[in-house]
Amino acid sequence: MEKLRNIGIFAHVDAGKTTLSEQMLLKAGTIRTLGSVDRGTAHTDSLEVERRRGISVKASCVRLNWKGFRLNLIDTPGHTDFSAEIEQSMWALDGAVLVICGVEGVQPQTELLFETFQRNGMPAVLFLNKMDRPGADAQQVLRQIRRRMSPHAALLTDPEDMLETLADLDEEIMQRYMDGEEIPENEIRARFTAFALEGKAFPVLTGSALQGEGIEDVLDAIVSFLPPPQEQEARLSGVVFASTQDKILGRGLWVRLYGGSLSARQSVDLPGRLDPVTGERAMVAQKISQIRDVDGKDTGLLQAGEIGILYGLGHVRVGHTLGGEEALPRRIRPGAFRTPLLMVKAEPEDPGQMEALRKAADELSEEDPLLQAEYSRSLGELRFHVMGTIQQEILEDTLRSRYQLNVRFSKPAVMYRETIEHATIGFAAYTMPKPCWAVMKFEISPAKRGSGVSYHSEVPSRLIADGYQHQIEQALPLALKQGRLGWPVTDLDIVLVDGNHHQFHTHPLDFIVATPWAIQDGLKRGGSVLLEPILEIRFLLPPECVGRVMSDVAGMRGSVTDTQADAERVTLTALVPLAESMDYATTLAALTGGRGGMSVRLHGYEPCPKELGKECPRRGVDPLDTSRYILAARSALEGGIFDLD
Repeated sequence: MEKLRNIGIFAHVDAGKTTLSEQMLLKAGTIRTLGSVDRGTAHTDSLEVERRRGISVKASCVRLNWKGFRLNLIDTPGHTDFSAEIEQSMWALDGAVLVICGVEGVQPQTELLFETFQRNGMPAVLFLNKMDRPGADAQQVLRQIRRRMSPHAALLTDPEDMLETLADLDEEIMQRYMDGEEIPENEIRARFTAFALEGKAFPVLTGSALQGEGIEDVLDAIVSFLPPPQEQEARLSGVVFASTQDKILGRGLWVRLYGGSLSARQSVDLPGRLDPVTGERAMVAQKISQIRDVDGKDTGLLQAGEIGILYGLGHVRVGHTLGGEEALPRRIRPGAFRTPLLMVKAEPEDPGQMEALRKAADELSEEDPLLQAEYSRSLGELRFHVMGTIQQEILEDTLRSRYQLNVRFSKPAVMYRETIEHATIGFAAYTMPKPCWAVMKFEISPAKRGSGVSYHSEVPSRLIADGYQHQIEQALPLALKQGRLGWPVTDLDIVLVDGNHHQFHTHPLDFIVATPWAIQDGLKRGGSVLLEPILEIRFLLPPECVGRVMSDVAGMRGSVTDTQADAERVTLTALVPLAESMDYATTLAALTGGRGGMSVRLHGYEPCPKELGKECPRRGVDPLDTSRYILAARSALEGGIFDLD
């Protein structure tokens, strides 16, 4: 494993990430001619939609060899609309190359990527690209990196810079430095390398991917400053981080194996149907039909530390863990990097193709869990959660080219959330019509904004048996999927404080039925607070446009939080509701004559006046309409945890 590196290339959109990947493949001798994103000839853009549109949509994995090292390189999309692909790629990696534009400097997506690396202990090499462009300034960008990302970044070409960084990390080096001792350059590099491999120091390189400058330095830095796969125990442990389609073999799963090994014809335990009592999925053994390596060769074997493609395992969702999850070095929760803030309704131009569209939506949701395709029978609607209009356009293109479905989409709508206004109780007594018995009482309190939902029980098992309490916990996500305003409910502390089961009358599924009932009762008593997504927008502006943009921010119910100016432009940071700013990029381009730009990230959710927001139509039967709800729930439970649509 010492000669293997699994690394990803990440960047803010248009920083030159795919061009760098192409140059690395060329320098390593993997390809003979340089591809181009703009011309649709990039070797890491294999989908027809990527080549036609000149945009990276899917993460792709390629292999190259450099000075005796084998590098598995994952090139990720740069556009934030495809953040799910970026996030999933991180499950497979041991280190990263972060590309930063030498002209634009540290942008919001750059910061967000770096924060994710830090949070998950991933070492990174930083490459300042486009240094051949007018306005490129390595020292200015380095100052931004140290201010916004990490103070422990140093230029590899400057031993003094590395020494000063080391002095801040190593007390012994600090003392020797303060004593005026001359520390050998080879010792400086060796100690800096050790900190880099731990993700505590960050080597910075400069160059131009377009001109092929600095490419060999990046390859050398990968093998020197990014770690090999760690030695793992023999127990099977791996993660599905992407999927692919083969015309003959069908669906393939991209897997990074961290422990154990897999071979063709080997059986693997996979999730089957939902257990109607516990709400959990039973495991079913399925055989691997074929294993291919990154180059697409049939190897029949995948070993710890390697990346490969497994066939024959059916419709396993991206993100599924094979074997023991505890052996994975990191497990980034889907949506932790960036979560969809918009939803669109989709309908086929031919109404008779709705069932085909639903099946396609389910398959696409297996590949991208954040799409969360939802079909409501009661409303007759299919919805997708999307990051933005670019992803919606690609989704429309994919449905047409891959599934031969012409689909109309609604205008993207903001997805709000909701919480409660004040502490309250939620109660349900499901005791009729017999046989049934499930009584429960929750204390529900507002929680800190952005904290999510916490739950625990104070009820002893003599009142509610442990098995029934497990069902309550299993049913809570369903109960909170839509509140009294129709949106997902968040920022709550929920405590089960009372209740009971009946020795004879309680049916195994009664507490699953009663939980949404009790929760909705509490949400009604507690009063609803509508929460809207707030964006942090960073504007890069010509000085003469600053006043107009500040005025526009105020008009969008926003506030300016920071301004920074240099000789040629002003960086203005503001917090603005998403609902008010969805189309502002077009306005800004016209206002600045194309000389201004903006980039966004989610800041959080804040209360929104109900008259300025929107309620979401309820899907299915309201649990507080108890008679209809009980009938619908009893019928739906025959197939497992119910979906009242």
